[in-house]
Amino acid sequence: MAARHTPLEDHSLVVRDGRILDILPSAIAAERYSATAVLLRHSHLLMPGIVNAQSSAALLLARAAADPRHASDRALTPDFARDSTLAAIAEMLKSGITCFCDRSHFPEETLRAANEQGMRAVVGMPVTETATPWAGNAAQSFTRSLSLRDKYRGEPLVSTAFAPCSASGSSDETLTRLGTLADELDAGIMLDLHQSPDEIAACIETHGVRPIERLWRLGLLTPALNAVHMLHLMPADLSLMQRTGISVTVCPQWGLKYGQVLPQMAAFAAAGIRLGLGSGGSAALGQDLWGDMRIVALATDPWNTLRAATHGGAAVLGLDSEVGTLEPGKWADLCCVDLSGPGTHPAGDPLARLVFGGGRDIVSDVWVAGRQLLSGGELTRLDWHEVAARSAAWSARLTTRG
Repeated sequence: MAARHTPLEDHSLVVRDGRILDILPSAIAAERYSATAVLLRHSHLLMPGIVNAQSSAALLLARAAADPRHASDRALTPDFARDSTLAAIAEMLKSGITCFCDRSHFPEETLRAANEQGMRAVVGMPVTETATPWAGNAAQSFTRSLSLRDKYRGEPLVSTAFAPCSASGSSDETLTRLGTLADELDAGIMLDLHQSPDEIAACIETHGVRPIERLWRLGLLTPALNAVHMLHLMPADLSLMQRTGISVTVCPQWGLKYGQVLPQMAAFAAAGIRLGLGSGGSAALGQDLWGDMRIVALATDPWNTLRAATHGGAAVLGLDSEVGTLEPGKWADLCCVDLSGPGTHPAGDPLARLVFGGGRDIVSDVWVAGRQLLSGGELTRLDWHEVAARSAAWSARLTTRG
Protein backbone atom coordinates (compact mmCIF):
# COMPACT_ATOMS: atom_id res chain seq x y z
CA MET A 1 0.00 0.00 0.00
CA ALA A 2 3.02 2.32 -0.30
CA ALA A 3 2.42 3.06 -3.99
CA ARG A 4 -0.93 3.20 -5.70
CA HIS A 5 -2.02 0.15 -7.73
CA THR A 6 1.36 -1.57 -7.77
CA PRO A 7 0.95 -5.23 -6.72
CA LEU A 8 4.26 -7.09 -7.10
CA GLU A 9 4.19 -10.58 -8.59
CA ASP A 10 6.65 -13.37 -7.75
CA HIS A 11 8.32 -11.36 -5.00
CA SER A 12 9.71 -12.28 -1.60
CA LEU A 13 9.55 -10.36 1.64
CA VAL A 14 12.54 -10.83 3.95
CA VAL A 15 12.15 -10.39 7.71
CA ARG A 16 14.85 -10.05 10.34
CA ASP A 17 14.37 -9.33 14.05
CA GLY A 18 10.67 -8.68 13.50
CA ARG A 19 11.15 -5.97 10.88
CA ILE A 20 11.01 -6.00 7.10
CA LEU A 21 14.53 -6.21 5.73
CA ASP A 22 13.89 -6.34 2.01
CA ILE A 23 11.28 -6.84 -0.72
CA LEU A 24 12.58 -8.14 -4.04
CA PRO A 25 11.95 -10.65 -6.82
CA SER A 26 12.00 -14.19 -5.47
CA ALA A 27 14.78 -15.36 -7.81
CA ILE A 28 17.06 -12.58 -6.60
CA ALA A 29 16.09 -13.16 -2.97
CA ALA A 30 17.14 -16.81 -3.23
CA GLU A 31 20.58 -15.73 -4.46
CA ARG A 32 21.06 -12.85 -2.04
CA TYR A 33 19.80 -14.30 1.25
CA SER A 34 20.34 -17.52 3.16
CA ALA A 35 17.15 -17.74 5.20
CA THR A 36 16.71 -19.82 8.33
CA ALA A 37 13.06 -20.39 7.35
CA VAL A 38 11.25 -20.05 4.02
CA LEU A 39 7.47 -20.01 3.66
CA LEU A 40 6.02 -20.44 0.17
CA ARG A 41 2.53 -19.21 -0.72
CA HIS A 42 2.09 -19.57 -4.48
CA SER A 43 -1.57 -18.53 -4.90
CA HIS A 44 -1.62 -15.89 -2.21
CA LEU A 45 -1.42 -12.15 -1.78
CA LEU A 46 0.72 -10.70 1.00
CA MET A 47 -0.47 -7.37 2.36
CA PRO A 48 -0.05 -5.17 5.43
CA GLY A 49 -2.00 -6.37 8.44
CA ILE A 50 -5.50 -4.91 8.68
CA VAL A 51 -6.01 -2.27 11.38
CA ASN A 52 -9.30 -2.12 13.28
CA ALA A 53 -9.12 1.50 14.35
CA GLN A 54 -12.18 1.25 16.61
CA SER A 55 -13.26 -2.06 18.09
CA SER A 56 -15.36 -3.31 20.99
CA ALA A 57 -12.82 -5.91 22.07
CA ALA A 58 -13.27 -5.60 25.83
CA LEU A 59 -17.07 -5.88 25.48
CA LEU A 60 -17.22 -8.62 22.86
CA LEU A 61 -18.75 -11.26 25.12
CA ALA A 62 -21.66 -8.94 25.90
CA ARG A 63 -23.15 -10.05 22.59
CA ALA A 64 -24.38 -13.12 24.46
CA ALA A 65 -26.91 -10.85 26.21
CA ALA A 66 -30.33 -10.22 24.70
CA ASP A 67 -29.38 -6.57 24.16
CA PRO A 68 -25.57 -6.13 24.13
CA ARG A 69 -25.95 -2.38 24.71
CA HIS A 70 -27.49 -3.08 28.12
CA ALA A 71 -25.52 -6.09 29.30
CA SER A 72 -25.83 -6.97 32.96
CA ASP A 73 -23.61 -5.22 35.48
CA ARG A 74 -22.17 -8.69 36.06
CA ALA A 75 -20.14 -8.06 32.90
CA LEU A 76 -18.48 -4.90 34.24
CA THR A 77 -15.50 -6.68 35.75
CA PRO A 78 -11.79 -6.93 34.92
CA ASP A 79 -12.12 -10.67 34.23
CA PHE A 80 -14.91 -10.07 31.74
CA ALA A 81 -12.86 -7.41 29.93
CA ARG A 82 -9.85 -9.70 29.74
CA ASP A 83 -11.80 -12.72 28.48
CA SER A 84 -13.64 -10.55 25.96
CA THR A 85 -10.35 -9.14 24.69
CA LEU A 86 -8.89 -12.62 24.23
CA ALA A 87 -11.96 -13.75 22.28
CA ALA A 88 -11.78 -10.60 20.16
CA ILE A 89 -8.07 -11.15 19.45
CA ALA A 90 -8.85 -14.64 18.20
CA GLU A 91 -11.58 -13.32 15.92
CA MET A 92 -9.42 -10.50 14.64
CA LEU A 93 -6.38 -12.65 13.92
CA LYS A 94 -8.55 -15.09 11.97
CA SER A 95 -9.74 -12.07 9.97
CA GLY A 96 -6.28 -10.72 9.13
CA ILE A 97 -6.24 -7.94 11.72
CA THR A 98 -2.85 -7.28 13.31
CA CYS A 99 -3.66 -4.11 15.25
CA PHE A 100 -6.75 -2.85 17.04
CA CYS A 101 -7.89 0.15 19.04
CA ASP A 102 -10.25 -0.25 21.96
CA ARG A 103 -11.94 1.70 24.75
CA SER A 104 -13.42 0.33 27.94
CA HIS A 105 -13.50 0.88 31.69
CA PHE A 106 -10.70 -1.67 32.13
CA PRO A 107 -7.92 -0.53 29.79
CA GLU A 108 -5.14 -2.34 31.65
CA GLU A 109 -6.82 -5.70 31.08
CA THR A 110 -6.92 -5.04 27.33
CA LEU A 111 -3.29 -3.88 27.34
CA ARG A 112 -2.13 -6.91 29.28
CA ALA A 113 -4.05 -9.42 27.14
CA ALA A 114 -2.85 -7.91 23.86
CA ASN A 115 0.75 -7.72 25.03
CA GLU A 116 0.76 -11.33 26.25
CA GLN A 117 -0.69 -12.56 22.95
CA GLY A 118 1.74 -10.58 20.81
CA MET A 119 -1.04 -8.43 19.32
CA ARG A 120 -0.55 -4.76 18.48
CA ALA A 121 -3.05 -2.47 20.22
CA VAL A 122 -3.77 1.15 21.06
CA VAL A 123 -5.96 1.29 24.16
CA GLY A 124 -8.01 4.28 25.25
CA MET A 125 -7.73 5.48 28.85
CA PRO A 126 -11.18 6.69 29.95
CA VAL A 127 -11.67 10.30 30.94
CA THR A 128 -14.96 10.70 32.77
CA GLU A 129 -16.56 13.15 35.18
CA THR A 130 -18.95 10.58 36.62
CA ALA A 131 -18.10 7.51 38.66
CA THR A 132 -17.19 4.41 36.63
CA PRO A 133 -15.23 1.24 37.38
CA TRP A 134 -12.18 3.16 36.09
CA ALA A 135 -12.35 6.35 38.15
CA GLY A 136 -14.62 8.41 40.36
CA ASN A 137 -14.16 11.75 38.59
CA ALA A 138 -12.10 13.58 35.98
CA ALA A 139 -9.15 14.27 38.28
CA GLN A 140 -8.87 10.60 39.20
CA SER A 141 -9.24 9.67 35.52
CA PHE A 142 -6.21 11.77 34.63
CA THR A 143 -4.16 10.42 37.53
CA ARG A 144 -4.87 6.79 36.68
CA SER A 145 -4.35 7.43 32.96
CA LEU A 146 -0.93 8.98 33.47
CA SER A 147 0.11 6.09 35.70
CA LEU A 148 -1.03 3.52 33.15
CA ARG A 149 0.69 5.39 30.33
CA ASP A 150 3.97 5.37 32.27
CA LYS A 151 3.65 1.66 33.00
CA TYR A 152 3.40 0.68 29.34
CA ARG A 153 5.68 3.34 27.89
CA GLY A 154 8.34 1.78 25.72
CA GLU A 155 6.42 -1.42 24.99
CA PRO A 156 6.82 -2.15 21.26
CA LEU A 157 3.35 -3.63 20.72
CA VAL A 158 0.92 -1.74 22.95
CA SER A 159 0.36 1.95 23.59
CA THR A 160 -2.25 4.26 25.08
CA ALA A 161 -4.33 7.30 24.17
CA PHE A 162 -6.82 9.46 26.06
CA ALA A 163 -10.45 8.46 25.55
CA PRO A 164 -13.14 10.81 26.88
CA CYS A 165 -16.27 8.77 27.49
CA SER A 166 -18.18 11.46 25.61
CA ALA A 167 -17.59 15.04 24.52
CA SER A 168 -21.14 16.02 25.50
CA GLY A 169 -20.66 14.65 29.01
CA SER A 170 -17.38 16.48 29.58
CA SER A 171 -17.07 20.03 30.86
CA ASP A 172 -15.02 22.71 29.11
CA GLU A 173 -12.53 22.54 31.98
CA THR A 174 -11.99 18.80 31.59
CA LEU A 175 -11.64 18.98 27.81
CA THR A 176 -9.21 21.90 28.04
CA ARG A 177 -7.10 19.98 30.55
CA LEU A 178 -7.24 16.96 28.25
CA GLY A 179 -6.00 18.96 25.28
CA THR A 180 -3.13 20.43 27.31
CA LEU A 181 -2.02 17.02 28.58
CA ALA A 182 -2.22 15.43 25.14
CA ASP A 183 -0.11 18.24 23.69
CA GLU A 184 2.50 18.06 26.46
CA LEU A 185 2.81 14.27 26.24
CA ASP A 186 2.40 13.99 22.47
CA ALA A 187 -0.49 11.62 23.17
CA GLY A 188 -3.47 10.71 21.04
CA ILE A 189 -7.11 11.43 21.79
CA MET A 190 -10.03 9.30 20.60
CA LEU A 191 -13.70 10.12 21.00
CA ASP A 192 -17.05 9.72 19.29
CA LEU A 193 -18.10 12.84 17.42
CA HIS A 194 -21.11 13.81 15.30
CA GLN A 195 -22.50 10.31 15.55
CA SER A 196 -26.15 11.38 15.81
CA PRO A 197 -28.39 14.41 15.22
CA ASP A 198 -29.40 14.33 18.89
CA GLU A 199 -25.79 14.77 20.01
CA ILE A 200 -25.38 17.79 17.75
CA ALA A 201 -28.69 19.37 18.79
CA ALA A 202 -27.86 18.98 22.49
CA CYS A 203 -24.47 20.63 22.02
CA ILE A 204 -25.99 23.58 20.17
CA GLU A 205 -28.59 24.01 22.90
CA THR A 206 -26.03 23.86 25.71
CA HIS A 207 -22.97 25.51 24.18
CA GLY A 208 -24.36 27.45 21.22
CA VAL A 209 -22.16 25.68 18.65
CA ARG A 210 -21.85 22.32 16.95
CA PRO A 211 -19.64 19.72 18.70
CA ILE A 212 -16.69 20.05 16.35
CA GLU A 213 -16.60 23.83 16.73
CA ARG A 214 -16.75 23.47 20.50
CA LEU A 215 -13.72 21.18 20.43
CA TRP A 216 -11.91 23.62 18.16
CA ARG A 217 -12.50 26.47 20.59
CA LEU A 218 -11.17 24.29 23.41
CA GLY A 219 -8.00 23.41 21.50
CA LEU A 220 -8.72 19.73 20.82
CA LEU A 221 -8.83 19.86 17.02
CA THR A 222 -5.26 18.79 16.25
CA PRO A 223 -3.70 15.92 14.26
CA ALA A 224 -3.65 13.97 17.55
CA LEU A 225 -7.45 13.64 17.50
CA ASN A 226 -9.05 10.47 16.13
CA ALA A 227 -12.72 11.40 15.72
CA VAL A 228 -14.89 8.28 15.48
CA HIS A 229 -17.98 8.17 13.22
CA MET A 230 -18.32 11.81 11.96
CA LEU A 231 -21.58 10.97 10.22
CA HIS A 232 -23.61 14.19 10.31
CA LEU A 233 -21.60 16.97 8.73
CA MET A 234 -22.03 20.37 7.15
CA PRO A 235 -19.56 22.00 4.73
CA ALA A 236 -18.22 24.16 7.57
CA ASP A 237 -17.47 21.01 9.60
CA LEU A 238 -15.47 19.51 6.76
CA SER A 239 -13.57 22.74 6.27
CA LEU A 240 -12.66 22.81 9.96
CA MET A 241 -11.54 19.18 9.81
CA GLN A 242 -9.36 19.89 6.81
CA ARG A 243 -7.74 22.97 8.33
CA THR A 244 -6.91 21.34 11.64
CA GLY A 245 -5.72 17.97 10.28
CA ILE A 246 -7.75 15.67 12.52
CA SER A 247 -8.20 12.00 11.66
CA VAL A 248 -11.48 10.15 11.23
CA THR A 249 -12.41 6.52 11.85
CA VAL A 250 -15.59 5.43 10.09
CA CYS A 251 -17.65 2.42 11.18
CA PRO A 252 -20.22 1.97 8.38
CA GLN A 253 -21.79 -1.28 9.61
CA TRP A 254 -22.24 0.25 13.07
CA GLY A 255 -24.01 3.21 11.50
CA LEU A 256 -26.38 1.03 9.50
CA LYS A 257 -27.19 -1.16 12.50
CA TYR A 258 -28.17 1.79 14.67
CA GLY A 259 -30.13 3.70 12.06
CA GLN A 260 -27.54 6.31 11.15
CA VAL A 261 -26.39 7.54 7.75
CA LEU A 262 -23.37 6.28 5.86
CA PRO A 263 -20.12 8.26 6.18
CA GLN A 264 -19.39 10.88 3.53
CA MET A 265 -16.50 9.01 1.94
CA ALA A 266 -16.26 11.15 -1.20
CA ALA A 267 -16.17 14.34 0.88
CA PHE A 268 -13.47 12.93 3.15
CA ALA A 269 -11.38 11.94 0.15
CA ALA A 270 -11.78 15.35 -1.50
CA ALA A 271 -10.71 17.06 1.73
CA GLY A 272 -7.67 14.81 2.16
CA ILE A 273 -8.80 13.61 5.60
CA ARG A 274 -6.76 10.78 7.16
CA LEU A 275 -9.22 7.91 7.25
CA GLY A 276 -9.31 4.60 9.11
CA LEU A 277 -11.92 1.84 9.39
CA GLY A 278 -13.38 0.37 12.55
CA SER A 279 -15.94 -2.23 13.50
CA GLY A 280 -17.47 0.22 15.99
CA GLY A 281 -18.41 0.09 19.63
CA SER A 282 -21.13 -2.52 19.34
CA ALA A 283 -20.49 -5.93 20.84
CA ALA A 284 -23.28 -7.29 18.63
CA LEU A 285 -21.18 -6.76 15.50
CA GLY A 286 -18.17 -8.81 14.49
CA GLN A 287 -14.65 -7.50 14.94
CA ASP A 288 -13.50 -8.03 11.34
CA LEU A 289 -13.63 -5.28 8.70
CA TRP A 290 -14.47 -7.20 5.54
CA GLY A 291 -18.11 -6.09 5.51
CA ASP A 292 -17.11 -2.49 6.26
CA MET A 293 -14.59 -2.59 3.41
CA ARG A 294 -17.22 -3.67 0.93
CA ILE A 295 -19.52 -0.82 1.95
CA VAL A 296 -16.74 1.74 1.70
CA ALA A 297 -15.55 0.38 -1.65
CA LEU A 298 -18.97 1.05 -3.16
CA ALA A 299 -18.48 4.74 -2.39
CA THR A 300 -14.80 4.97 -3.32
CA ASP A 301 -12.72 2.22 -4.94
CA PRO A 302 -10.94 -0.96 -3.81
CA TRP A 303 -7.50 0.61 -3.55
CA ASN A 304 -8.57 3.53 -1.35
CA THR A 305 -10.65 1.14 0.74
CA LEU A 306 -7.78 -1.25 1.35
CA ARG A 307 -5.52 1.68 2.10
CA ALA A 308 -7.95 2.97 4.75
CA ALA A 309 -8.04 -0.51 6.31
CA THR A 310 -4.24 -0.73 6.50
CA HIS A 311 -2.15 2.41 6.20
CA GLY A 312 -5.08 4.69 7.03
CA GLY A 313 -5.86 2.83 10.25
CA ALA A 314 -2.21 2.98 11.25
CA ALA A 315 -2.14 6.72 10.52
CA VAL A 316 -5.19 7.62 12.61
CA LEU A 317 -3.62 5.73 15.53
CA GLY A 318 -0.27 7.46 15.08
CA LEU A 319 1.50 4.25 14.02
CA ASP A 320 2.07 4.85 10.30
CA SER A 321 5.82 5.30 10.72
CA GLU A 322 6.01 1.74 12.06
CA VAL A 323 3.25 -0.28 10.35
CA GLY A 324 0.56 0.00 7.68
CA THR A 325 2.68 -0.54 4.56
CA LEU A 326 5.20 -3.17 3.47
CA GLU A 327 8.45 -1.22 3.44
CA PRO A 328 11.97 -2.04 4.65
CA GLY A 329 12.46 -0.89 8.23
CA LYS A 330 8.84 -1.22 9.29
CA TRP A 331 7.55 -3.92 11.61
CA ALA A 332 6.56 -7.11 9.81
CA ASP A 333 2.83 -6.89 10.56
CA LEU A 334 1.54 -9.03 7.71
CA CYS A 335 -1.65 -10.64 6.44
CA CYS A 336 -1.53 -13.39 3.82
CA VAL A 337 -4.71 -14.27 1.91
CA ASP A 338 -5.46 -17.11 -0.50
CA LEU A 339 -6.87 -15.86 -3.81
CA SER A 340 -7.44 -19.33 -5.30
CA GLY A 341 -10.88 -19.92 -3.79
CA PRO A 342 -14.30 -19.40 -5.42
CA GLY A 343 -14.90 -15.93 -3.98
CA THR A 344 -11.69 -14.44 -5.36
CA HIS A 345 -11.22 -16.47 -8.54
CA PRO A 346 -10.28 -15.61 -11.22
CA ALA A 347 -8.17 -12.89 -9.63
CA GLY A 348 -8.18 -10.41 -12.53
CA ASP A 349 -7.75 -7.21 -10.55
CA PRO A 350 -6.53 -8.74 -7.28
CA LEU A 351 -7.44 -5.69 -5.18
CA ALA A 352 -11.02 -5.63 -6.43
CA ARG A 353 -11.42 -9.37 -5.89
CA LEU A 354 -9.88 -9.07 -2.44
CA VAL A 355 -12.19 -6.28 -1.27
CA PHE A 356 -15.43 -7.49 -2.87
CA GLY A 357 -14.88 -11.25 -2.60
CA GLY A 358 -12.70 -11.54 0.48
CA GLY A 359 -13.52 -12.50 4.04
CA ARG A 360 -12.04 -14.24 7.03
CA ASP A 361 -12.22 -17.57 5.19
CA ILE A 362 -9.40 -16.57 2.80
CA VAL A 363 -6.95 -15.43 5.52
CA SER A 364 -4.25 -18.07 5.82
CA ASP A 365 -1.43 -16.48 7.81
CA VAL A 366 -0.87 -13.50 10.09
CA TRP A 367 2.32 -12.11 11.58
CA VAL A 368 2.76 -9.31 14.14
CA ALA A 369 6.29 -7.92 14.46
CA GLY A 370 7.51 -10.96 12.55
CA ARG A 371 5.93 -13.49 14.91
CA GLN A 372 3.45 -15.82 13.22
CA LEU A 373 0.18 -15.80 15.17
CA LEU A 374 -1.91 -17.54 12.51
CA SER A 375 -0.55 -20.38 10.37
CA GLY A 376 -2.66 -22.10 7.75
CA GLY A 377 -5.75 -20.62 9.38
CA GLU A 378 -4.85 -21.96 12.84
CA LEU A 379 -3.96 -19.85 15.88
CA THR A 380 -0.39 -20.57 16.98
CA ARG A 381 -0.21 -18.82 20.35
CA LEU A 382 -3.67 -18.24 21.73
CA ASP A 383 -5.34 -21.29 23.33
CA TRP A 384 -8.74 -21.08 21.66
CA HIS A 385 -10.24 -24.03 23.55
CA GLU A 386 -9.57 -22.31 26.87
CA VAL A 387 -10.88 -18.98 25.60
CA ALA A 388 -14.00 -20.64 24.19
CA ALA A 389 -14.72 -22.36 27.49
CA ARG A 390 -14.46 -19.09 29.40
CA SER A 391 -16.63 -17.39 26.78
CA ALA A 392 -19.30 -20.05 27.20
CA ALA A 393 -19.26 -19.56 30.97
CA TRP A 394 -19.82 -15.82 30.54
CA SER A 395 -22.63 -16.48 28.07
CA ALA A 396 -24.40 -18.62 30.65
CA ARG A 397 -24.07 -15.89 33.27
CA LEU A 398 -25.36 -13.16 30.97
CA THR A 399 -28.38 -15.13 29.83
CA THR A 400 -29.38 -16.41 33.29
CA ARG A 401 -32.15 -14.41 34.89
CA GLY A 402 -31.86 -13.14 38.44
